[in-house]
Amino acid sequence: MSGKGTEALLKEIHVDPRDLDAIFITHEHKDHIHGAGILSRKYNIPIFANGETWETMADYLKKIDKNNIREFRIEEGFYFKDIYVEPVPVFHDAVNPNGYILKDDKFKISVVTDTGWINTQMQEQMKDSNIYFLESNHDVDMLKNGSYPWPLKQRVLSTRGHLSNENASELIKQLGKGSGEIIVLSHLSIDNNTPELAYKNMKKTLDEMGIELEIGAANLEVAPRYTTSKIYDFRRKK
Repeated sequence: MSGKGTEALLKEIHVDPRDLDAIFITHEHKDHIHGAGILSRKYNIPIFANGETWETMADYLKKIDKNNIREFRIEEGFYFKDIYVEPVPVFHDAVNPNGYILKDDKFKISVVTDTGWINTQMQEQMKDSNIYFLESNHDVDMLKNGSYPWPLKQRVLSTRGHLSNENASELIKQLGKGSGEIIVLSHLSIDNNTPELAYKNMKKTLDEMGIELEIGAANLEVAPRYTTSKIYDFRRKK
């Protein structure tokens, strides 16, 4: 999203950009940083990213106030206000990509997209989350039979590419408990997936695990590409 596009979406959910506390970057690919520099300059918002990512994206973001350049080491967690931020190293064709675990003393959110593989360390970091914001990028058959050139298909399917619908299901088989966790399927390919396919695949997995959406054992949604997703406010539950 551009800066203007982000502003418009924030307006839809009644959020003033001036109230944003920070921007957290996962990696330097342009579809993830496009509006970050503009928003930081316009609203004086700090941008967090690991050192290697900052170095790679600095020219694209252009001039950022030095006080808003917040670098961290991917191996170390840190506090931002009252939230503990734990970077999660991921497997993607970027310089040093990471996801994020955000938690306090009661709630935990895992944001993990743009990875071709989930290893046991990542699973350990993500377990017992209240929200899994998880990549479900492509349907393997759609990708293999689609219009992408073969080298791009190989990239997406590789361990440094993206998680498929099936990969996402395999992860939830390891992490799902049926204790009311929220699963948000994200980063869907516009060419090689559909929201209906991603949802159907994960629901089948949850059904096989005996986790019934109908009774609230879990909540499942697909993050839309161009509009806002559902808002979950954990402050009201404390």
